[in-house]
Amino acid sequence: MSESPRPQAPARDGAVSPGSAVSAGSAVSVVVIAYNDAAHVADAIRSALAQGEAVGEVLVVDDASGDATPEVLASFAGEPRVRPLVRTENSGGCGTPRNDGIAAAVHPYVLFLDSDDLLLPGAVDGLLAVAAEERADVVAGICVRRELPEGRETVWAPSLYDVSQGATLPGTVIEGVEKHPEFVLDTLSVNKLYRRGFLDRHAIRFPDGAFHYEDFVFSARVQAAAPRIAVTDVPVYVWHVRRQAATLSISLRRASLANWEHRIAAHAAVVDVFRTAGRPALAAAAQTKFLDYDLPMYLRELPQRTAAYRADWWTVTRAHLAGFEAAAVSAARAPSRWLHAALTALTAVPEGRELTRFVELAAPLPRLVPPYRRAEDGAPVLAAAPADVPLEGLAELAAAELPVAVDGSVAVGASTRLTVTVHDLYGRVAALGPTGVRVVFTERVSAAELPVDAPLLPADEGWTATVTLPTSKLLRAGRLAAWSVHAELRYADGSTGNAEVRAPQGYVGRRGVVLGRLGRVLLVQVVASARRGLVLRFAGGAVGARQVMSGRFKRLFAMR
Repeated sequence: MSESPRPQAPARDGAVSPGSAVSAGSAVSVVVIAYNDAAHVADAIRSALAQGEAVGEVLVVDDASGDATPEVLASFAGEPRVRPLVRTENSGGCGTPRNDGIAAAVHPYVLFLDSDDLLLPGAVDGLLAVAAEERADVVAGICVRRELPEGRETVWAPSLYDVSQGATLPGTVIEGVEKHPEFVLDTLSVNKLYRRGFLDRHAIRFPDGAFHYEDFVFSARVQAAAPRIAVTDVPVYVWHVRRQAATLSISLRRASLANWEHRIAAHAAVVDVFRTAGRPALAAAAQTKFLDYDLPMYLRELPQRTAAYRADWWTVTRAHLAGFEAAAVSAARAPSRWLHAALTALTAVPEGRELTRFVELAAPLPRLVPPYRRAEDGAPVLAAAPADVPLEGLAELAAAELPVAVDGSVAVGASTRLTVTVHDLYGRVAALGPTGVRVVFTERVSAAELPVDAPLLPADEGWTATVTLPTSKLLRAGRLAAWSVHAELRYADGSTGNAEVRAPQGYVGRRGVVLGRLGRVLLVQVVASARRGLVLRFAGGAVGARQVMSGRFKRLFAMR
């Protein structure tokens, strides 16, 4: 690695002398890693510089790019705080360039930034203020996942950071992660400010070379060192998710079995880090996190893969799960425990309807769909012979935890009418006495919600309700609008449960043209997501029609 020439003289170790490049009030070294990302790296650098004088240097580690990235970095030659570090050979991963940045940093705190992401305005000042007040080794803030090109935003790890969804950690200080093992869910390195002395004292670095999911291991090494962590509600980082990029980020390459194998290897390394550090509770928490988060995310995509992929995935996953501690499995959510039992019991991947049952149980809002089978002794089972998989703990689940299945059927005209069917779940729903449902239509881009209430009435297959709303409310001017549908079930004792409304027949691709009010032409499509969630798409007018046709042509060309 070489450092590009700078206006000021470098120190003997290759790092810029603090006094020659920055003001005395600087406290943070921002480490930006880049590889063949000339289109975005300048925006990332500018977002770091915009943090103000607290950022003393922006170390941009170019991992031997072959595009115009070096020329983009050269355009910052007049900015004394930007210090390019150019590697002559590509490292094959993200860990080595970040380690290079840590080694070259000269300020008390370090913050990481990827070349295609952004720091939010005020992030550094907000994190530094908390670090000083709480004397923290690590300050963790909010990371926002922004889907591009749609622009839809969600909070990363909402159970930890999103107060509106019940998170309780923001505003607290964690003295050792063992007191809050749920924090192992946050495997990101980029939403945190690190005291450089803490990293150096414990020799904490990223895995080098072509090691993927390096954040997992780095975060585990930080947590194993028992840092004083201040958790804040400071918005810190924008993580751009570009699903249509020519080169997908590592976390989006899930169609490759190697991606899953890399993730398993990283998880195994995390468990080893905790065990080696003498923190068995964190090792178990990491395994529980794998069952509740990593496993379902990949399992629910299996129907999209080839039969060969599914068979190999099943074999690799079974081998990994075989070493899980009983306590880690017991601490997982009930649907995750059932999936673990199925994977370890069934030697071959199920196909057809059986695989679909597993996929839907792995959904973010798990649901167990009919038929509701029983073993010979009458006990509820997920899968029948040759290996019964008992649904242990089903009887003890609270109303909000029940994986209830709710089917939906749609008719669209000037009004949109949705009929939902709530299935009983081995008698659990009937025992609660369902009384009503609130159906919530959520627009995927804006997150706008349209709730509609209706009573639930007994029917042959459980309970049904029908809701109606003007189709005009589901239109968005000049663009395609896509709506997902959820149902909040209400029971006689005042308890509630949430379920994603599903398309019971899976992907049907039903498309049609209907007339709205005043003869307006509407294009309507009723589809199912990969996990069979019901999705309604509406386009009105010429602009909407063009978007629909454009999307259709893009899919056709992608299939060639």
